[in-house]
Amino acid sequence: MSKTSRIAVLCNYELLPERVGGMDYFFWQFDKQCAANGIQVDWFFPNKSDHGEYNTLTIYGSEYKSVENYFLSFCKTNATAYTHIITHFVELCTPFFYKIKLFSATKIIAIDHNPRPLNGYPLKKKIEKKIKGVLFSRYIDVFVGVSDYTKRALIIDFGDHLKKKTIVISNGLDVLKFKQKNNFTSNTNFIVASHLRKEKGIQDLILAVKDLKSFDFKIDIYGKGYFEEELKKSIQDFDLQKFFNFKGSVSNLNEIYCDYDYLIHPSHGETFCYSVVESLLSNLPVITTRNQGNVLGLVFENINGFLFEEKNIIELKGILENILSGKSQIGENLVSKNLESFTLEKMVNNYLELIR
Repeated sequence: MSKTSRIAVLCNYELLPERVGGMDYFFWQFDKQCAANGIQVDWFFPNKSDHGEYNTLTIYGSEYKSVENYFLSFCKTNATAYTHIITHFVELCTPFFYKIKLFSATKIIAIDHNPRPLNGYPLKKKIEKKIKGVLFSRYIDVFVGVSDYTKRALIIDFGDHLKKKTIVISNGLDVLKFKQKNNFTSNTNFIVASHLRKEKGIQDLILAVKDLKSFDFKIDIYGKGYFEEELKKSIQDFDLQKFFNFKGSVSNLNEIYCDYDYLIHPSHGETFCYSVVESLLSNLPVITTRNQGNVLGLVFENINGFLFEEKNIIELKGILENILSGKSQIGENLVSKNLESFTLEKMVNNYLELIR
């Protein structure tokens, strides 16, 4: 690419100092590598921030209004010519992509991070997506799924005609940042790390724990979200306050996973699932749902974790009961197959290849 190459990255992703995760590290490293290759990046987020390495990025904040509309207005006002436009966490196959092509011949790369409902979309929504796929997918040059599951879901959602221009680029993490667990003698300290949304299934965990009051254990919950108060109410209603602790959002999960005995991730819907990968990188065994939490297929039964069917509270209760009673235990010889595929360096290089 020429030394004057300029790209835009649109992200419906709020920049929060108290929640620094895998995507933040990716944004910082991607911008750094683009600069090293003579590529200027303009970033469009719902808000501005200078925490971490965001102070080195060229950021335009939409002030929590539509990032898409803000970007369209920005381009028209500034007559900006971009060689590539990349979208993260932006709804796919909408008129927005058509509007871009009206004034620009830029190459559009759309990344899908969005989980699907456990039981699928209603019929009306399925039809709407198929129609949008026919009308607007032509204006997107490359679709990227963050996992094989996401790629399959994209094609199911919007039509078989997406097959030829849909690829997979897995999310990545800086593996060297994760402190390793080396003590496997305890079985009473559990961690939950996720956005507090209903789709994460933490309400199932609460229902499983209410019948385990005879055991002495704790579950620390890290994260924030709209479902937090509902979860706290359920914990209070079942008198489970001594078992659950809400820790909020923190930026050093990579250093504290190793202090726990198991990650519990009872999710109903995932596309990648950072917390599962992060836990395995920390040598921490994982308890998660068979198809959603284990969407990447990295958790192996009785080897580096335990699996249960989504929403199956009885099955989850049985796993916890076996662990707490000493009937089940994961030793230190964990198998973390294929984790080398999920490095930050590989993720950044794969996206750079798309714009070279």
